[in-house]
Amino acid sequence: MAVTTELATRRVAAPFARVPVFVIAALLGVALVLTASRYGYMGDELYFLAAGKHLAWGYVDQPPMLPLLARLMDSIAPGSVFVLRIPAMLAMLAAVVFAALIAREFGGRAKAQVLTAATCAVSTQFIASGHYLATSTLDPFLWTVVIWLLVHWVRVRDDNLLIWAGVVTAAALYVKFLIGGFWAVALVVLLVFGPRELLRRPKLWIGAAIAVAALVPTLVWQATHGWPQLGMGEAISAEVDQTWGGRLLWVPSALLTAGMPIGIALLCYGLWRLFRSEGLAPYRFLAWITVGLSVVFLVVNGRSYYIAGMFAPCWAAAAVELEAGRASRWWRWIATWPVYLVALVLAVPISLPVWPQAFLAAHPGLPSPTFAFAEIGWPEAARSVTDRFEKLPDPAHTAVVGESYWSASALEEYGRPLGLPEPASPNRGYSTLVIPPDSDTSVLWVGEDPGPLRGHFGDLRQVGAVDTGAALPSVADGTPLWLGTARLQPWRQIWPHLVNTRS
Repeated sequence: MAVTTELATRRVAAPFARVPVFVIAALLGVALVLTASRYGYMGDELYFLAAGKHLAWGYVDQPPMLPLLARLMDSIAPGSVFVLRIPAMLAMLAAVVFAALIAREFGGRAKAQVLTAATCAVSTQFIASGHYLATSTLDPFLWTVVIWLLVHWVRVRDDNLLIWAGVVTAAALYVKFLIGGFWAVALVVLLVFGPRELLRRPKLWIGAAIAVAALVPTLVWQATHGWPQLGMGEAISAEVDQTWGGRLLWVPSALLTAGMPIGIALLCYGLWRLFRSEGLAPYRFLAWITVGLSVVFLVVNGRSYYIAGMFAPCWAAAAVELEAGRASRWWRWIATWPVYLVALVLAVPISLPVWPQAFLAAHPGLPSPTFAFAEIGWPEAARSVTDRFEKLPDPAHTAVVGESYWSASALEEYGRPLGLPEPASPNRGYSTLVIPPDSDTSVLWVGEDPGPLRGHFGDLRQVGAVDTGAALPSVADGTPLWLGTARLQPWRQIWPHLVNTRS
Protein backbone atom coordinates (compact mmCIF):
# COMPACT_ATOMS: atom_id res chain seq x y z
CA MET A 1 0.00 0.00 0.00
CA ALA A 2 1.51 3.32 -1.05
CA VAL A 3 1.87 6.03 1.56
CA THR A 4 0.50 9.43 0.64
CA THR A 5 2.73 12.48 1.01
CA GLU A 6 -0.08 15.06 1.07
CA LEU A 7 0.31 15.71 4.78
CA ALA A 8 4.00 16.41 4.37
CA THR A 9 3.55 18.78 1.46
CA ARG A 10 0.97 20.81 3.43
CA ARG A 11 3.17 21.00 6.53
CA VAL A 12 5.16 24.16 7.19
CA ALA A 13 8.41 23.47 8.98
CA ALA A 14 9.01 25.09 12.34
CA PRO A 15 11.90 27.54 12.68
CA PHE A 16 15.27 25.91 13.02
CA ALA A 17 16.47 25.98 16.65
CA ARG A 18 19.91 27.22 15.66
CA VAL A 19 21.23 28.40 18.99
CA PRO A 20 20.56 25.31 21.17
CA VAL A 21 21.46 22.89 18.35
CA PHE A 22 24.72 24.69 17.62
CA VAL A 23 25.50 24.82 21.34
CA ILE A 24 25.08 21.03 21.56
CA ALA A 25 27.31 20.56 18.51
CA ALA A 26 29.87 22.94 20.00
CA LEU A 27 29.96 21.03 23.30
CA LEU A 28 30.62 17.82 21.40
CA GLY A 29 33.33 19.69 19.49
CA VAL A 30 35.01 20.74 22.73
CA ALA A 31 35.16 17.12 23.93
CA LEU A 32 36.58 15.98 20.59
CA VAL A 33 39.18 18.75 20.43
CA LEU A 34 40.39 18.17 24.00
CA THR A 35 40.97 14.45 23.39
CA ALA A 36 42.01 14.43 19.72
CA SER A 37 45.76 14.26 20.39
CA ARG A 38 45.81 12.37 23.67
CA TYR A 39 47.25 9.04 22.44
CA GLY A 40 48.25 8.85 18.77
CA TYR A 41 47.27 7.61 15.35
CA MET A 42 44.98 4.60 15.28
CA GLY A 43 46.12 1.67 13.13
CA ASP A 44 43.61 2.40 10.37
CA GLU A 45 44.67 6.06 10.27
CA LEU A 46 48.27 4.99 9.80
CA TYR A 47 47.11 2.79 6.93
CA PHE A 48 45.29 5.71 5.29
CA LEU A 49 48.49 7.76 5.55
CA ALA A 50 50.50 4.94 3.97
CA ALA A 51 47.92 4.37 1.23
CA GLY A 52 47.87 8.11 0.59
CA LYS A 53 51.50 7.85 -0.51
CA HIS A 54 50.33 5.41 -3.20
CA LEU A 55 47.26 7.23 -4.49
CA ALA A 56 45.05 5.19 -6.79
CA TRP A 57 41.41 5.11 -7.93
CA GLY A 58 40.81 2.17 -5.66
CA TYR A 59 42.24 -0.22 -3.11
CA VAL A 60 41.67 -3.84 -2.19
CA ASP A 61 39.63 -2.88 0.86
CA GLN A 62 38.10 0.52 0.12
CA PRO A 63 37.44 3.35 -2.34
CA PRO A 64 40.05 6.15 -2.52
CA MET A 65 38.51 8.95 -0.42
CA LEU A 66 40.14 8.24 2.95
CA PRO A 67 43.72 7.84 1.64
CA LEU A 68 43.28 11.03 -0.40
CA LEU A 69 41.89 12.92 2.58
CA ALA A 70 44.65 11.61 4.86
CA ARG A 71 47.31 12.74 2.40
CA LEU A 72 45.72 16.17 2.12
CA MET A 73 45.55 16.69 5.89
CA ASP A 74 49.08 15.36 6.37
CA SER A 75 50.38 17.75 3.73
CA ILE A 76 48.86 20.63 5.70
CA ALA A 77 50.48 19.56 8.98
CA PRO A 78 52.80 16.54 8.60
CA GLY A 79 52.64 14.19 11.55
CA SER A 80 49.77 16.02 13.28
CA VAL A 81 47.19 13.64 14.72
CA PHE A 82 44.95 16.60 15.52
CA VAL A 83 44.90 17.98 11.99
CA LEU A 84 44.31 14.54 10.48
CA ARG A 85 41.19 14.21 12.62
CA ILE A 86 39.69 17.62 11.82
CA PRO A 87 37.45 16.18 9.05
CA ALA A 88 36.14 13.54 11.47
CA MET A 89 35.36 16.15 14.11
CA LEU A 90 33.62 18.43 11.62
CA ALA A 91 31.61 15.54 10.21
CA MET A 92 30.24 14.63 13.63
CA LEU A 93 29.34 18.23 14.47
CA ALA A 94 27.54 18.47 11.14
CA ALA A 95 25.80 15.13 11.83
CA VAL A 96 24.31 16.63 15.02
CA VAL A 97 22.96 19.57 13.01
CA PHE A 98 21.54 17.43 10.19
CA ALA A 99 19.89 15.09 12.69
CA ALA A 100 18.10 18.11 14.18
CA LEU A 101 17.13 19.26 10.67
CA ILE A 102 15.51 15.87 10.05
CA ALA A 103 13.41 16.39 13.19
CA ARG A 104 12.43 19.80 11.82
CA GLU A 105 11.31 18.23 8.53
CA PHE A 106 9.20 15.76 10.51
CA GLY A 107 7.36 18.73 12.00
CA GLY A 108 9.39 18.99 15.18
CA ARG A 109 9.71 22.32 16.91
CA ALA A 110 12.60 23.45 19.12
CA LYS A 111 12.21 20.74 21.76
CA ALA A 112 12.20 17.90 19.22
CA GLN A 113 15.18 19.36 17.39
CA VAL A 114 17.14 19.73 20.62
CA LEU A 115 16.26 16.21 21.78
CA THR A 116 17.42 14.79 18.45
CA ALA A 117 20.65 16.77 18.44
CA ALA A 118 21.40 15.81 22.05
CA THR A 119 20.73 12.13 21.37
CA CYS A 120 23.14 12.19 18.45
CA ALA A 121 25.75 14.01 20.55
CA VAL A 122 25.68 11.36 23.32
CA SER A 123 25.60 8.38 20.97
CA THR A 124 28.59 6.08 21.44
CA GLN A 125 28.88 5.64 17.68
CA PHE A 126 28.93 9.34 16.87
CA ILE A 127 31.18 10.41 19.74
CA ALA A 128 33.74 7.72 18.94
CA SER A 129 33.50 8.42 15.22
CA GLY A 130 34.56 12.00 15.82
CA HIS A 131 37.81 10.77 17.34
CA TYR A 132 39.06 8.76 14.35
CA LEU A 133 39.36 9.53 10.67
CA ALA A 134 37.73 6.37 9.33
CA THR A 135 35.18 5.14 6.83
CA SER A 136 32.88 4.43 9.79
CA THR A 137 33.03 8.16 10.57
CA LEU A 138 32.21 9.74 7.23
CA ASP A 139 29.78 7.07 6.01
CA PRO A 140 27.02 7.50 8.68
CA PHE A 141 27.33 11.28 8.36
CA LEU A 142 26.84 11.20 4.58
CA TRP A 143 23.88 8.83 4.98
CA THR A 144 22.34 11.35 7.38
CA VAL A 145 22.72 14.11 4.79
CA VAL A 146 21.14 11.94 2.07
CA ILE A 147 18.20 11.14 4.35
CA TRP A 148 17.70 14.82 5.16
CA LEU A 149 17.61 15.60 1.43
CA LEU A 150 14.97 12.90 0.90
CA VAL A 151 12.72 13.98 3.77
CA HIS A 152 13.12 17.62 2.74
CA TRP A 153 12.01 16.64 -0.76
CA VAL A 154 8.95 14.89 0.66
CA ARG A 155 7.91 18.15 2.30
CA VAL A 156 8.79 20.77 -0.32
CA ARG A 157 8.97 18.74 -3.58
CA ASP A 158 12.00 20.58 -4.90
CA ASP A 159 13.45 18.09 -7.36
CA ASN A 160 16.86 19.76 -7.27
CA LEU A 161 17.25 18.12 -3.87
CA LEU A 162 17.32 14.75 -5.63
CA ILE A 163 20.28 15.82 -7.73
CA TRP A 164 22.09 16.85 -4.56
CA ALA A 165 21.23 13.45 -3.09
CA GLY A 166 23.06 11.95 -6.06
CA VAL A 167 26.08 14.18 -5.46
CA VAL A 168 26.25 13.24 -1.77
CA THR A 169 25.80 9.59 -2.71
CA ALA A 170 28.77 9.88 -5.07
CA ALA A 171 30.88 11.22 -2.20
CA ALA A 172 29.69 8.39 0.06
CA LEU A 173 30.57 5.79 -2.59
CA TYR A 174 34.13 7.09 -2.56
CA VAL A 175 34.24 6.51 1.20
CA LYS A 176 32.52 3.12 1.31
CA PHE A 177 30.36 1.20 -1.15
CA LEU A 178 27.81 0.61 1.61
CA ILE A 179 25.41 3.35 0.51
CA GLY A 180 24.74 1.30 -2.59
CA GLY A 181 22.94 -1.12 -0.27
CA PHE A 182 20.89 1.78 1.12
CA TRP A 183 19.67 2.74 -2.35
CA ALA A 184 19.01 -0.88 -3.38
CA VAL A 185 16.77 -1.40 -0.35
CA ALA A 186 15.24 2.08 -0.75
CA LEU A 187 14.19 1.40 -4.35
CA VAL A 188 12.41 -1.79 -3.33
CA VAL A 189 10.72 -0.07 -0.40
CA LEU A 190 9.61 2.92 -2.49
CA LEU A 191 8.21 0.62 -5.16
CA VAL A 192 6.25 -1.46 -2.64
CA PHE A 193 5.26 1.07 0.02
CA GLY A 194 5.76 4.44 -1.66
CA PRO A 195 5.95 7.26 -2.15
CA ARG A 196 6.19 5.86 -5.71
CA GLU A 197 6.04 9.39 -7.04
CA LEU A 198 9.67 9.78 -6.02
CA LEU A 199 10.64 7.07 -8.51
CA ARG A 200 8.94 8.99 -11.33
CA ARG A 201 11.01 12.10 -10.81
CA PRO A 202 13.61 12.47 -13.63
CA LYS A 203 16.03 14.31 -11.36
CA LEU A 204 16.24 11.29 -9.05
CA TRP A 205 17.69 9.34 -11.96
CA ILE A 206 19.90 12.26 -12.97
CA GLY A 207 21.30 12.16 -9.44
CA ALA A 208 21.77 8.41 -9.76
CA ALA A 209 23.60 8.91 -13.07
CA ILE A 210 25.91 11.43 -11.40
CA ALA A 211 26.75 8.93 -8.66
CA VAL A 212 27.38 6.11 -11.13
CA ALA A 213 29.45 8.30 -13.46
CA ALA A 214 31.59 9.52 -10.57
CA LEU A 215 32.23 5.93 -9.55
CA VAL A 216 33.42 4.75 -12.99
CA PRO A 217 37.17 5.27 -12.34
CA THR A 218 36.97 3.22 -9.14
CA LEU A 219 34.96 0.50 -10.86
CA VAL A 220 37.56 0.35 -13.63
CA TRP A 221 40.30 -0.02 -11.01
CA GLN A 222 38.37 -2.82 -9.31
CA ALA A 223 37.78 -4.58 -12.64
CA THR A 224 41.41 -4.40 -13.68
CA HIS A 225 42.49 -5.79 -10.30
CA GLY A 226 40.06 -8.72 -10.24
CA TRP A 227 37.32 -7.10 -8.10
CA PRO A 228 39.17 -7.51 -4.79
CA GLN A 229 36.46 -5.60 -2.92
CA LEU A 230 34.14 -8.57 -3.39
CA GLY A 231 36.52 -10.72 -1.38
CA MET A 232 36.37 -8.30 1.51
CA GLY A 233 32.84 -9.45 2.34
CA GLU A 234 34.11 -12.87 3.34
CA ALA A 235 36.96 -11.33 5.30
CA ILE A 236 34.63 -8.98 7.20
CA SER A 237 32.18 -11.81 7.90
CA ALA A 238 35.00 -13.89 9.41
CA GLU A 239 36.16 -10.89 11.46
CA VAL A 240 32.62 -10.30 12.77
CA ASP A 241 32.42 -13.94 13.85
CA GLN A 242 35.77 -13.72 15.64
CA THR A 243 35.62 -10.31 17.30
CA TRP A 244 32.04 -8.98 17.16
CA GLY A 245 30.07 -12.07 18.21
CA GLY A 246 28.64 -12.79 14.76
CA ARG A 247 24.95 -12.66 13.86
CA LEU A 248 23.86 -13.65 17.36
CA LEU A 249 25.09 -10.38 18.84
CA TRP A 250 24.45 -8.15 15.82
CA VAL A 251 21.27 -6.53 17.14
CA PRO A 252 22.58 -5.95 20.71
CA SER A 253 25.80 -4.51 19.28
CA ALA A 254 23.91 -2.20 16.94
CA LEU A 255 21.73 -0.98 19.81
CA LEU A 256 24.73 -0.32 22.05
CA THR A 257 26.33 1.87 19.40
CA ALA A 258 23.21 4.06 19.53
CA GLY A 259 24.05 4.93 23.13
CA MET A 260 22.79 3.91 26.56
CA PRO A 261 20.11 4.50 27.65
CA ILE A 262 18.64 7.36 25.64
CA GLY A 263 19.96 6.43 22.19
CA ILE A 264 18.63 2.88 22.42
CA ALA A 265 15.27 3.97 23.82
CA LEU A 266 14.64 6.65 21.20
CA LEU A 267 15.93 4.44 18.39
CA CYS A 268 13.42 1.69 19.21
CA TYR A 269 10.57 4.09 19.98
CA GLY A 270 11.23 6.17 16.88
CA LEU A 271 11.28 3.14 14.60
CA TRP A 272 7.98 1.96 16.08
CA ARG A 273 6.39 5.40 15.68
CA LEU A 274 7.58 5.68 12.07
CA PHE A 275 5.50 2.57 11.44
CA ARG A 276 2.49 3.60 13.52
CA SER A 277 2.11 7.39 13.64
CA GLU A 278 -0.22 9.01 11.11
CA GLY A 279 1.68 12.25 11.50
CA LEU A 280 4.85 10.50 10.31
CA ALA A 281 3.10 8.46 7.60
CA PRO A 282 4.82 10.28 4.69
CA TYR A 283 8.17 9.11 6.06
CA ARG A 284 7.19 5.51 6.80
CA PHE A 285 9.48 4.37 4.00
CA LEU A 286 12.42 5.17 6.29
CA ALA A 287 11.22 2.60 8.82
CA TRP A 288 11.00 -0.08 6.12
CA ILE A 289 14.47 0.86 4.86
CA THR A 290 15.86 0.56 8.39
CA VAL A 291 14.35 -2.89 8.84
CA GLY A 292 15.36 -4.00 5.34
CA LEU A 293 18.96 -2.91 5.78
CA SER A 294 19.15 -4.60 9.18
CA VAL A 295 18.04 -7.87 7.59
CA VAL A 296 20.57 -7.48 4.78
CA PHE A 297 23.43 -6.76 7.18
CA LEU A 298 22.43 -9.72 9.32
CA VAL A 299 22.35 -12.05 6.31
CA VAL A 300 25.77 -10.95 5.04
CA ASN A 301 27.16 -10.90 8.60
CA GLY A 302 28.22 -7.27 8.34
CA ARG A 303 29.45 -5.08 11.16
CA SER A 304 26.81 -3.74 13.50
CA TYR A 305 27.72 -0.08 12.98
CA TYR A 306 26.73 -0.34 9.30
CA ILE A 307 23.18 0.59 10.33
CA ALA A 308 24.28 3.79 12.14
CA GLY A 309 23.33 5.93 9.15
CA MET A 310 19.67 5.15 9.92
CA PHE A 311 19.80 6.28 13.55
CA ALA A 312 19.03 9.97 12.96
CA PRO A 313 15.55 9.58 11.41
CA CYS A 314 14.52 7.17 14.16
CA TRP A 315 15.75 9.52 16.87
CA ALA A 316 14.00 12.42 15.13
CA ALA A 317 10.72 10.53 14.89
CA ALA A 318 10.86 9.68 18.60
CA ALA A 319 11.63 13.27 19.53
CA VAL A 320 8.72 14.61 17.47
CA GLU A 321 6.31 12.17 19.10
CA LEU A 322 7.60 13.01 22.56
CA GLU A 323 7.23 16.73 21.89
CA ALA A 324 3.66 16.17 20.72
CA GLY A 325 2.86 14.28 23.93
CA ARG A 326 2.03 11.04 22.14
CA ALA A 327 4.37 8.93 24.27
CA SER A 328 3.04 7.11 27.32
CA ARG A 329 3.45 9.17 30.46
CA TRP A 330 5.21 6.44 32.39
CA TRP A 331 8.39 6.74 30.32
CA ARG A 332 8.45 10.35 29.10
CA TRP A 333 11.10 10.93 31.74
CA ILE A 334 13.56 9.20 29.37
CA ALA A 335 13.97 12.45 27.44
CA THR A 336 15.01 14.61 30.39
CA TRP A 337 18.38 16.19 31.09
CA PRO A 338 19.38 13.81 33.96
CA VAL A 339 19.05 10.86 31.56
CA TYR A 340 21.14 12.64 28.94
CA LEU A 341 23.74 13.35 31.60
CA VAL A 342 23.84 9.65 32.50
CA ALA A 343 24.17 8.77 28.81
CA LEU A 344 27.07 11.19 28.48
CA VAL A 345 28.84 9.80 31.55
CA LEU A 346 28.44 6.27 30.19
CA ALA A 347 29.45 7.12 26.63
CA VAL A 348 32.48 9.37 26.97
CA PRO A 349 34.92 6.99 28.75
CA ILE A 350 34.31 4.22 26.21
CA SER A 351 34.33 6.58 23.23
CA LEU A 352 37.13 9.07 23.91
CA PRO A 353 40.59 8.78 25.50
CA VAL A 354 39.76 10.67 28.67
CA TRP A 355 42.47 8.95 30.74
CA PRO A 356 46.14 9.93 30.39
CA GLN A 357 48.03 7.07 28.74
CA ALA A 358 50.21 6.38 31.78
CA PHE A 359 47.18 6.29 34.06
CA LEU A 360 45.39 3.92 31.69
CA ALA A 361 48.44 1.63 31.61
CA ALA A 362 48.56 1.55 35.40
CA HIS A 363 44.82 0.83 35.68
CA PRO A 364 43.98 -1.61 32.86
CA GLY A 365 40.47 -2.18 34.19
CA LEU A 366 39.34 1.36 33.41
CA PRO A 367 36.67 1.80 30.73
CA SER A 368 38.44 3.01 27.60
CA PRO A 369 37.80 3.35 23.86
CA THR A 370 37.59 0.09 21.94
CA PHE A 371 40.66 0.93 19.87
CA ALA A 372 42.81 2.60 22.54
CA PHE A 373 45.26 -0.30 22.28
CA ALA A 374 45.61 0.52 18.56
CA GLU A 375 46.57 4.15 19.25
CA ILE A 376 49.30 3.57 21.81
CA GLY A 377 52.87 2.40 21.27
CA TRP A 378 53.42 2.73 17.53
CA PRO A 379 56.46 5.05 17.69
CA GLU A 380 58.02 2.86 20.38
CA ALA A 381 57.31 -0.26 18.31
CA ALA A 382 59.02 1.29 15.29
CA ARG A 383 62.10 2.11 17.37
CA SER A 384 62.19 -1.44 18.71
CA VAL A 385 61.99 -2.95 15.21
CA THR A 386 64.62 -0.51 13.92
CA ASP A 387 67.02 -1.41 16.73
CA ARG A 388 66.71 -5.10 15.88
CA PHE A 389 66.92 -4.46 12.14
CA GLU A 390 70.22 -2.61 12.48
CA LYS A 391 71.74 -5.61 14.25
CA LEU A 392 70.85 -8.09 11.50
CA PRO A 393 73.70 -9.77 9.58
CA ASP A 394 72.80 -8.08 6.26
CA PRO A 395 70.34 -5.21 6.79
CA ALA A 396 71.15 -3.69 3.40
CA HIS A 397 69.55 -6.70 1.68
CA THR A 398 66.72 -7.38 4.15
CA ALA A 399 63.08 -6.49 3.54
CA VAL A 400 60.78 -5.49 6.38
CA VAL A 401 57.31 -7.06 6.16
CA GLY A 402 54.48 -6.56 8.64
CA GLU A 403 52.05 -9.42 9.10
CA SER A 404 49.24 -6.89 9.55
CA TYR A 405 48.58 -3.71 7.64
CA TRP A 406 48.63 -1.84 10.96
CA SER A 407 52.20 -2.85 11.74
CA ALA A 408 53.43 -2.07 8.22
CA SER A 409 51.69 1.30 8.30
CA ALA A 410 53.27 2.17 11.65
CA LEU A 411 56.71 1.22 10.35
CA GLU A 412 56.12 3.40 7.30
CA GLU A 413 55.16 6.40 9.43
CA TYR A 414 57.67 6.03 12.25
CA GLY A 415 60.32 3.59 11.01
CA ARG A 416 61.29 5.20 7.73
CA PRO A 417 62.65 8.36 9.44
CA LEU A 418 64.77 6.02 11.61
CA GLY A 419 66.33 4.33 8.59
CA LEU A 420 64.07 1.35 7.91
CA PRO A 421 63.47 0.44 4.25
CA GLU A 422 59.99 0.89 2.86
CA PRO A 423 57.92 -1.76 4.67
CA ALA A 424 55.50 -4.12 2.96
CA SER A 425 52.57 -6.20 4.14
CA PRO A 426 50.56 -8.95 2.46
CA ASN A 427 47.54 -8.01 4.58
CA ARG A 428 44.43 -6.46 3.05
CA GLY A 429 44.91 -3.32 0.97
CA TYR A 430 48.58 -2.97 1.85
CA SER A 431 49.32 -6.03 -0.29
CA THR A 432 49.13 -3.94 -3.48
CA LEU A 433 51.04 -0.92 -2.16
CA VAL A 434 54.56 -2.34 -1.81
CA ILE A 435 56.31 -5.57 -2.85
CA PRO A 436 59.91 -6.05 -1.65
CA PRO A 437 62.58 -5.77 -4.36
CA ASP A 438 64.50 -8.87 -5.45
CA SER A 439 67.69 -7.29 -4.14
CA ASP A 440 66.32 -8.13 -0.66
CA THR A 441 67.33 -11.76 -0.15
CA SER A 442 66.28 -11.79 3.51
CA VAL A 443 63.19 -10.63 5.37
CA LEU A 444 62.41 -9.35 8.85
CA TRP A 445 58.84 -10.51 9.50
CA VAL A 446 56.93 -8.55 12.14
CA GLY A 447 54.07 -10.78 13.25
CA GLU A 448 52.80 -13.70 15.27
CA ASP A 449 52.68 -16.31 12.51
CA PRO A 450 55.64 -16.72 10.14
CA GLY A 451 54.01 -19.79 8.56
CA PRO A 452 53.41 -18.15 5.17
CA LEU A 453 57.20 -17.73 4.78
CA ARG A 454 57.93 -21.43 5.18
CA GLY A 455 59.09 -23.04 1.96
CA HIS A 456 60.17 -19.71 0.53
CA PHE A 457 63.31 -19.16 2.64
CA GLY A 458 66.16 -21.50 3.45
CA ASP A 459 66.17 -20.56 7.13
CA LEU A 460 63.51 -19.02 9.38
CA ARG A 461 63.99 -18.23 13.06
CA GLN A 462 62.76 -15.82 15.74
CA VAL A 463 65.23 -13.04 16.48
CA GLY A 464 63.34 -11.02 19.10
CA ALA A 465 60.07 -9.30 19.91
CA VAL A 466 58.68 -5.78 19.81
CA ASP A 467 59.07 -3.88 23.07
CA THR A 468 56.99 -0.73 23.49
CA GLY A 469 58.27 -0.12 27.03
CA ALA A 470 55.89 1.96 29.10
CA ALA A 471 53.66 2.70 26.10
CA LEU A 472 50.85 0.36 27.14
CA PRO A 473 48.33 -1.03 26.43
CA SER A 474 49.58 -1.56 22.89
CA VAL A 475 48.63 -4.14 20.31
CA ALA A 476 52.23 -4.02 19.05
CA ASP A 477 53.92 -4.92 22.33
CA GLY A 478 55.39 -8.41 22.36
CA THR A 479 54.92 -9.02 18.64
CA PRO A 480 57.55 -11.61 17.57
CA LEU A 481 60.27 -10.72 15.05
CA TRP A 482 61.36 -13.41 12.60
CA LEU A 483 64.32 -13.48 10.24
CA GLY A 484 64.05 -15.38 6.98
CA THR A 485 67.26 -15.79 4.97
CA ALA A 486 68.32 -17.45 1.70
CA ARG A 487 65.24 -16.52 -0.31
CA LEU A 488 64.32 -19.40 -2.66
CA GLN A 489 62.07 -17.65 -5.22
CA PRO A 490 61.66 -14.11 -6.59
CA TRP A 491 59.50 -11.88 -4.42
CA ARG A 492 56.77 -11.54 -7.05
CA GLN A 493 56.47 -15.30 -7.08
CA ILE A 494 56.38 -15.50 -3.28
CA TRP A 495 54.00 -12.58 -2.71
CA PRO A 496 50.72 -14.19 -3.92
CA HIS A 497 51.28 -17.01 -1.39
CA LEU A 498 51.53 -14.47 1.43
CA VAL A 499 48.58 -12.23 0.56
CA ASN A 500 45.84 -12.36 3.17
CA THR A 501 42.74 -10.16 2.97
CA ARG A 502 41.69 -10.95 6.53
CA SER A 503 42.70 -9.07 9.65
